[in-house]
Amino acid sequence: MTDSATLLQAYDDELRTDAEVRGAEAVERHGPLVVATFAGGRGFVSYRDLAGADASAVAELVAWVRDRFAGDPGVVEVEWKTRGHDAAPGLHESLVAAGFAPEEPESIMIGEAAELVAEVALPAGVVVRRVVDEAEVRAASAMADEVFGGPVSTARADDLLRRLARGDGTEQWVAEADGMFVSAGRLEPVPGTRFAGIWGGATRPEWRGRGIYRALTAERARSALALGKTLVNSDSTEFSRPILERSGLVKVSTTTPYVWRR
Repeated sequence: MTDSATLLQAYDDELRTDAEVRGAEAVERHGPLVVATFAGGRGFVSYRDLAGADASAVAELVAWVRDRFAGDPGVVEVEWKTRGHDAAPGLHESLVAAGFAPEEPESIMIGEAAELVAEVALPAGVVVRRVVDEAEVRAASAMADEVFGGPVSTARADDLLRRLARGDGTEQWVAEADGMFVSAGRLEPVPGTRFAGIWGGATRPEWRGRGIYRALTAERARSALALGKTLVNSDSTEFSRPILERSGLVKVSTTTPYVWRR
């Protein structure tokens, strides 16, 4: 399975809707939409497709979502996840008019897990390992927050710790040098599918270009294969996309989150 059309079909069939709202506190459906609320007051909207809706119908769906979450004071942030290959007339305009702001688009990367497995020579003193201890998980999460340019999020670390405690297969991996985490990323196997997601890849700027992210990815791919997952997916920034492409993953589309904040 190497051609982009086949990989994109697998993505649409296996990784959209139900697979995206695992662990949500509440899930409801409105027309073609799957609407979820997660811990920490986070709303989320996705769909397999928009069922042929025209621009007027799309605008009505967006308005319903805005009103649904605006009326729930416990929700502080909502993500509407868009994909570049969807037929969605007028969606950008309707989301912006409803107060959703587009964030940076990312590449949807998919490929065989086995393609990512490689022996990578690490810089002297760098070790790649899995972490489960609470303090180390929080430190890895904080490092990623800093690399991505945002404030350190206690809520994000809390959510990761909950997932690790549930034993749903989520794993946190890090690269460590002299007692400091210099890179980190998660593995998230998706039940009932062939996929495991590679998420949260972050490497400190001064450590980039030295094979560390590649080694971190290879270890997560090995773990995915051990869990019986043959495909991996990732929403990749322009930092990680070229690395994954060199490993054999294919860019099948783009995804852009539109975010509403109270």
